[in-house]
Amino acid sequence: MSQALYIVDAFATGPFTGNPAAVCIVEQEKSAQWMQQVAAEMNLSETAFVSRNLQTGRGWTLRWFTPTTEVNLCGHATLAAAHVLWHSGQETESVVEFHTRSGLLSASRTHDGITLDFPSDSPQEMESAPSLLIDALGERPAWVGQGREDWLVVFDSAEQVRRLQPDLRLLASLPMRGLIVTAPGDAPDLDMVSRFFAPRVGINEDPVTGSAHCLLAVYWGQRLGKTRLRALQASARTGLLNLTLQGDRVHLSGQAHITLTGEFHA
Repeated sequence: MSQALYIVDAFATGPFTGNPAAVCIVEQEKSAQWMQQVAAEMNLSETAFVSRNLQTGRGWTLRWFTPTTEVNLCGHATLAAAHVLWHSGQETESVVEFHTRSGLLSASRTHDGITLDFPSDSPQEMESAPSLLIDALGERPAWVGQGREDWLVVFDSAEQVRRLQPDLRLLASLPMRGLIVTAPGDAPDLDMVSRFFAPRVGINEDPVTGSAHCLLAVYWGQRLGKTRLRALQASARTGLLNLTLQGDRVHLSGQAHITLTGEFHA
């Protein structure tokens, strides 16, 4: 039986920007092994699998897979999934609810495009940067912290973030999902720039990472004394996010564009 499949650029600013995610609308129950095989076949940083939530009769079940593993939270693929449901007419409400491994998440149509309501992630400062991390980065960061799954490295300048070429083999050996590298923004309308590396879960560098901004929003919000922030992920494709801190939640807003539609036969 074929499955509807879409590729969507999330947190995009135009053609061939943002982070491409595959979205597969699952009509019949599928195994995690099948989903992992599809994600490996798509070979994008994330493939989202969306199905109607049969337990509650309300909302959707959403799971995310990299080419090698299932993950607990993914922002850009959630944005992509919501966009596909509205585009295909399978969702008519202005707010979409997703049941996930990270609890109940929602996506709303707003003036900023699509806004995700995600749990915030407060980084805890490490006493010192692990020597293996410094070796992987090739230079010592100004600050290092740890969130629920990711580590956060802060540099003094955006240029350091942009030119960084970490040793991915060493990064993959560290006990974290991924590494967020960040610095103050280098344009008047930017509060921060960042990049995200996750070779341990099969993603050398992610173009735009929504879940990482759950941690970035808290760090920069506290440092700058702001609840509304604008972020640039400075990957080769680049992506823009508008962030709002609201209690223990982070609202992440951005644009999404469908670039390919089709059917998956397997």
